[in-house]
Amino acid sequence: MSDEGGICPNCGLPSDLCVCETIAQEEARITVRVERRKWGRLTTVVEGFDKSIDIGELATRLKGKLACGGAAKHGHVELQGDHRGVITDVLAQMGFPEETISVDWTFMSARR
Repeated sequence: MSDEGGICPNCGLPSDLCVCETIAQEEARITVRVERRKWGRLTTVVEGFDKSIDIGELATRLKGKLACGGAAKHGHVELQGDHRGVITDVLAQMGFPEETISVDWTFMSARR
């Protein structure tokens, strides 16, 4: 969201009333999967966020709530460990509708 004169360029509302991020959260189709990386480490990958959502800030908030390390890379969030059991509840607390969150319960090997 740009602060050009206090008006959001996307929705046209004043910056303090802007609803762009809320709309982006409701429209996102989030997928959660776990990859097995080098040396057997498990990494939870959360993807499918709209481009208007700040992935870096979201990654920071998720790492804090889940007490783990991680990073925001290439439009998705990587979290250290397997968090599939709690990620739906955590994302729902952050404003993402539970119906839009899909959790894949199979393991994948790293694509590297």
